[in-house]
Amino acid sequence: GEARIWLDKEPPRSIRTWEDLVSKFINQFFPPSKTTYPRNEIINLLQKPNETFNEAWERFKDLLRQCPHHGFSKLHQLDIFYNALNLNDQDALDSAAGGNFLDKIPRECLSINESKSKVRYSRSRITDVRANVNASLSSSSPLNSFDLQQIAASLKDKLDIHMNRFEKSLNDMKNSFVTPTA
Repeated sequence: GEARIWLDKEPPRSIRTWEDLVSKFINQFFPPSKTTYPRNEIINLLQKPNETFNEAWERFKDLLRQCPHHGFSKLHQLDIFYNALNLNDQDALDSAAGGNFLDKIPRECLSINESKSKVRYSRSRITDVRANVNASLSSSSPLNSFDLQQIAASLKDKLDIHMNRFEKSLNDMKNSFVTPTA
């Protein structure tokens, strides 16, 4: 492909180390002029007002995939994402982490994000079905519908926080049992 053609055009012995190859490759195919905008999109990420945790997490991962040479460490990525979230989702992550989410090691944070994303996704499918069934009722009064949607969203977030705490408590209890060795 294009990379092979570029490599064949490089002068002989101009690439002596792996670092030389990586540096020249990135400069050729991902110059700063092409990376500034995607990097800024990652840095300036904010969860949209009606965006679920799962949608925000997937959008963030898509931005990282679109700019694989972003240069952010895993910890920096997690910090960007956490600070982009609304307060309810930050609280839910802190609860799932059993304290400050960002105090965990990156591997644990990623695991929590993926778990929360899967739980939220499965719950949101159930909520979508209920919303379709009740759509005609709520559409009769736009003001009441908006109020009910806000209340429902708030209750759903609180339920998520409590469910995460409950799941953590169950895991803590499970881990506290000592299995006798024979």
